Amino acid sequence: MKSEILALLRERGDYVSGQELCERFNVSRTAVWKAIGQLKKEGYGIEAVQNRGYRLADGREPFGQHALESRMDTKWAGHPVRFFEVLGSTNLQAKLDAENGAQEGTLIVADMQTAGRGRKGRSWSSPGRANVYFTLILKPDYAVELASMVTLVMGMAVTEGIRRACGVEAGIKWPNDIVVNGKKICGILAEMSVERAYIHYVVIGVGINVGEQTFPPEICDMATSLWEECGKQVSRAALIAEVMKAFETCYASFRKEGNLAGLTERYNEMLVNRDREVRVLDPKGEFRGIARGINPAGELLVERLDGTTAEVCGGEVSVRGIYGYV
Repeated sequence: MKSEILALLRERGDYVSGQELCERFNVSRTAVWKAIGQLKKEGYGIEAVQNRGYRLADGREPFGQHALESRMDTKWAGHPVRFFEVLGSTNLQAKLDAENGAQEGTLIVADMQTAGRGRKGRSWSSPGRANVYFTLILKPDYAVELASMVTLVMGMAVTEGIRRACGVEAGIKWPNDIVVNGKKICGILAEMSVERAYIHYVVIGVGINVGEQTFPPEICDMATSLWEECGKQVSRAALIAEVMKAFETCYASFRKEGNLAGLTERYNEMLVNRDREVRVLDPKGEFRGIARGINPAGELLVERLDGTTAEVCGGEVSVRGIYGYV
């Protein structure tokens, strides 16, 4: 009920009477009073005025279960939310939950990770009270070869969520790095459990640099945060809710088409690689060319110097002007 009360107070933006809350949630005045008291103890700025009711008074919003639930305006993505103050890794927790029967749409969120991971086992710095770390559980029924596209779908959702929540012009460095002003602001890591041709589950982990922070010397020229880019504090709960809303929409298109055909134009608009020189580190041989966008399979189309087009589906791609590549 506390999450529902928060959602109503935020939506109304004015006083809501205790009687209305009682009738809305079919509880006693004592139950409402206790719920309001608990929310105040958690740090929410709620005003109580006799004969007027309750009002969410200021922008104070503790990051946690109730903040997330009260903002989750989706049908299935982000339901339920499982919030942890500290976790080793949201991906590891999500895999454990998926193995134990967690439903599709379950969202694992942590304020801090002690063993955050990026691609190829690289560590991901995950301090508390600063950033966003979450993992979404999917239980798909499509073919294994389609699963790799889900990472691109999440990349679109994160980009859209950042734009909506912060007004920052985020973009995508193919396939799954989110950048702002040429610096990385988010990483995405998808993992899955497969048996023969059957997918048991897919977990997609996201880490977004949100708050004011100091980056290690080795990455300070390549990393940024929303605080640095927009100069204000961003609600982490609101940001996650926007990402889930965008993901639900994009994922529906992907499921309907069975590929990225319905999302290709939109993805390419977000693609910072588009029409820029790239260096493709392919196991078969490195080459350079001009990135022309993705195709419905999520492959990066690279126009070689000889005029032919390569469909890049793996390996590392370096882009001029991004991450120090010149």
